[in-house]
Amino acid sequence: MSIIKNQILRDKIHEALVSVLPVTAVVLILSLTVAPLSLSTFLSFLFGSVFLVVGMGLFSLGADTAMMPMGEYVGTNMTRSKKIWQVILLSFTVGILITVSEPDLQVLSQYTPSIDTTVLIWSVAIGVGVFLVLAMLRILFAVKLRYLLLASYALIFAMAMFVSPDFWPIAFDAGGVTTGPMTVPFIMALGIGVAAIRSDKDNSADSFGLIALCSVGPILAVLLLGLLWNPQGDYVDFVIQDAETSRELGLSFFTAIPHYLLEVAKALLPITLFFLVYQLIANRLPMKQLYKILVGVGYTFVGLTLFLTGVNVGFMPAGHTLGGYLASSDLRWLMVPIGAVIGYYIVAAEPAVQVLQKQVEDITAGAIPRRALGITLGVGVAISVSLSMIRVLTGISIMYFLVPGYLIALTLSFFVPDIFTSIAFDSGGVASGPMTATFLLPFAMGACSALGGNIVTDAFGVVAMVAMTPLIAIQILGLVYQLKLKGSRQKIAAEEDLEIIDFPTVRR
Repeated sequence: MSIIKNQILRDKIHEALVSVLPVTAVVLILSLTVAPLSLSTFLSFLFGSVFLVVGMGLFSLGADTAMMPMGEYVGTNMTRSKKIWQVILLSFTVGILITVSEPDLQVLSQYTPSIDTTVLIWSVAIGVGVFLVLAMLRILFAVKLRYLLLASYALIFAMAMFVSPDFWPIAFDAGGVTTGPMTVPFIMALGIGVAAIRSDKDNSADSFGLIALCSVGPILAVLLLGLLWNPQGDYVDFVIQDAETSRELGLSFFTAIPHYLLEVAKALLPITLFFLVYQLIANRLPMKQLYKILVGVGYTFVGLTLFLTGVNVGFMPAGHTLGGYLASSDLRWLMVPIGAVIGYYIVAAEPAVQVLQKQVEDITAGAIPRRALGITLGVGVAISVSLSMIRVLTGISIMYFLVPGYLIALTLSFFVPDIFTSIAFDSGGVASGPMTATFLLPFAMGACSALGGNIVTDAFGVVAMVAMTPLIAIQILGLVYQLKLKGSRQKIAAEEDLEIIDFPTVRR
């Protein structure tokens, strides 16, 4: 058993290496050519890459052996009782518990100058709780996702008209970061567990869409805060301190590890305790299975700690410095194509993207290949980051991108199979994870600061853009898939007609 486990771990680390290596190579090429980094920042980035690879491998193994089984178990048992009040209460509780501790949300809240950190986190958590309830009821009653999304985004853009523009980027960023590495595996598995209770042909398609609706709650919550909260204070840019010796460089990582150990412990403890209490009350698991899940929680704990240490200590300073250097040089226009290249590769390094790709491939029995989904996501994020760089350079309001973007995405939902709409809107939340929050956002902030722009309105919103373009890209993939399927059916039908016509001719 241990030999098998070691082989799986090696495979996971290899997958992580393949995912992280391209974006690392792009940053290294930039730092050696047009945007030189200090030696300290350069070495921190390299060490951060190693932390990233090992952390992603361990986290991925933990998600497979702990977070996914926990979610499926709770989802299946929760709906088996057929008591709606239990579904509502438990969904709301899970939504709040898992969101309050989401590492991505903690990162965003530290950057947000206008809203008190505690108020922001708890408001977003309640928003997720409410919309997780809505998502669960949608699965149970087989309601079309597109109608809920239409109503939700109509409400969002209507509310935005009455809110200060300073809140627009933060609100949409909150929707993206909330569905991060802690939330995605558990909530996706929760959907599979609930959908498994239904026996109709659409249950697999309806198991997706929970992430999509859980991304809506935070946007509405922050916009509501914008109506009630009086923003105070200006944004204060963070200061990068270069290490003067190798010892200081090593200490910057090792002194950060206890901080992230505590952050991840706070993230995992509530949902793990909830699961243990729930399984004791609802239906005791065999000790062997429970032990396996707890070991998986350990993998998740160590993996997420290493990952967050790597991106925060190694990647964040590099992103901020690269953005600032490019924006202050005569080659600032390069930010647009460079942003596209970084965006294409950085999405593959998001831990939750690995979970989504595996889940989609499993649920569709390979009909939607992992590679096709990965390339489509990469193209979508590449476009979004290049558009974000245009925003930084020009100061164009984010609404000029979000309104037409969501209009196109919601219109496409009426022309593609339901499962592609669900996967597309899920992928938007999944793509905007910790790599986006700790590299792309500092990259945009560094550039905006160098240009003397408004960081709150021009740099914030990059997470929102990353969350939007996959909605269009994945649904276009759905259109292509649908056309290919239609073409193959017509070809089969034509061949059958030829056989019917030819048979009497041969006899004669």
